[in-house]
Amino acid sequence: MHTVMLFVRSIAFFAATLFAVPVMAGQQTLLIVGDSLSAAYGVPSDSAWVQLLRHRLQSNGLSDWTVVNASISGETTDGGVRRLPALLEKNNPSVVIIELGGNDGLRGFPPNVIKSNLTTMVEGAQDSGARVILIGMQIPPNYGQRYTTMFSDIFPALSDSHNTALVPFFLDGIYDQDNLMQDDGIHPTAEGQPKLLENVWPVLSPLLE
Repeated sequence: MHTVMLFVRSIAFFAATLFAVPVMAGQQTLLIVGDSLSAAYGVPSDSAWVQLLRHRLQSNGLSDWTVVNASISGETTDGGVRRLPALLEKNNPSVVIIELGGNDGLRGFPPNVIKSNLTTMVEGAQDSGARVILIGMQIPPNYGQRYTTMFSDIFPALSDSHNTALVPFFLDGIYDQDNLMQDDGIHPTAEGQPKLLENVWPVLSPLLE
């Protein structure tokens, strides 16, 4: 009797596994690791660019993609380095968008430290098998030309050396438009969120095909 029960359970397990495979087949995850710019700071969550991206995927017949937004307001590259391994293990993403560095720059962190942290994140994501999109940032000119240039150069240099996709400047076409920026001059308004998506989409969409 015991042997029969084991056989029945084995058959049931095999059948459950067999029929579970098609449900998972084709499902892919897009992981976003960012700061307040991707964490819907100061805007309704349903108008944030990440939620608009989810709608875009659905409307473009890409419903087999799941977007996991692991962005946290105030996050730095150091925090991203510490959080990323667990996020990769849990979500097994096919594409990782790294949108970090802005807070490091605003706090005057050394560019070599920022680049080192981003390098660790890029390499970790690539080692997991994911394709990487690096989101470029710039900081206000009052930080001095030398620092602002060193900071902005981090992103294209890292993209070139590690063969990642690159959004040159996340706030392009937004940062200098009063109606698209909140009063703090750092975060886009709800009206600016679609433009954030438009800055990302041409770089992202080829990786989703």
